[in-house]
Amino acid sequence: MKRAFVFPGQGSQAVGMGKELAEAFSIAREVFEEVDEALGQKLSALMFEGPIDELTLTENAQPALMAVSTAVARVLQSEGNLLLGDHASFVAGHSLGEYSALTAVGTVELADAARLLKLRGQSMQQAVPVGEGAMAALLGLDFEDAQAVAEEAAQGEVCSAANDNAPGQVVVSGHKAAVERSLEIAKAKGAKRAVLLPVSAPFHCSLMAPAADAMAEALAAVTLKAPTVPVVCNVSADMVTDPETIREYLVQQVTGVVRWRESVLYMRANEVEQLVELGAGKVLSGLNRRIDRDLTSANAGTPEEIENLLKSL
Repeated sequence: MKRAFVFPGQGSQAVGMGKELAEAFSIAREVFEEVDEALGQKLSALMFEGPIDELTLTENAQPALMAVSTAVARVLQSEGNLLLGDHASFVAGHSLGEYSALTAVGTVELADAARLLKLRGQSMQQAVPVGEGAMAALLGLDFEDAQAVAEEAAQGEVCSAANDNAPGQVVVSGHKAAVERSLEIAKAKGAKRAVLLPVSAPFHCSLMAPAADAMAEALAAVTLKAPTVPVVCNVSADMVTDPETIREYLVQQVTGVVRWRESVLYMRANEVEQLVELGAGKVLSGLNRRIDRDLTSANAGTPEEIENLLKSL
């Protein structure tokens, strides 16, 4: 069976994530310690104990989610001798999850990924003053209709499609007033629901250009290696193996659309039958089922789930 390993993005964080892994596996503890050291903060304590409002801050949630996904990948390797290169046709990650995927396949060193994501979170937050930007989920509209809603709502401001998550689940991002206009326009066009999201900045739109510049500078100073498994990137929804192309795509990703639906369909078209979500939560598994019901899903985020996955493989 052809499978791909996928890595969750922001929104999957929860207090206690990674704690069972750290208690059960020394390799997981080593991952969390290395991330703490790279950042000069006790991020692991925040992950294990909270508070949730501090964990949810973009600059903390991003490296924290990557740390859990990386810990799972390394436990699979050390406990089950599961090398992603032997068991996966592709890897992919949702937004920040792309950094988790790249860490898992050896393109980015763990400490570099932690520092890059800390900076990514900080620079995304600083790009737009709090309260000036917003994001909204438009449910029940396809991507083209959601794009049309965003264009109509913009009225000289920024409002654009940011996440093409699954059929009938598209997120728009931009200036707060424009995003609020999109809610009524979407409902008039037949959206089942249109709701503002509890996020602190308008990710994946042109307002994030200052953050993209910061990431371009930071990524230029980091060594990237060819991945051991092809990576399906958010901005291209296509397979990439060249480190320099990956570097460019990571910069473009800050302002670009997360093309998750197309990424999953690309993997499906290339005979992938199972998507295995490594890390916190089960958000991607839910999306993947909506994209293609014939895809099977598996999750590994806790010791029990890891044990079940290793048995199934």
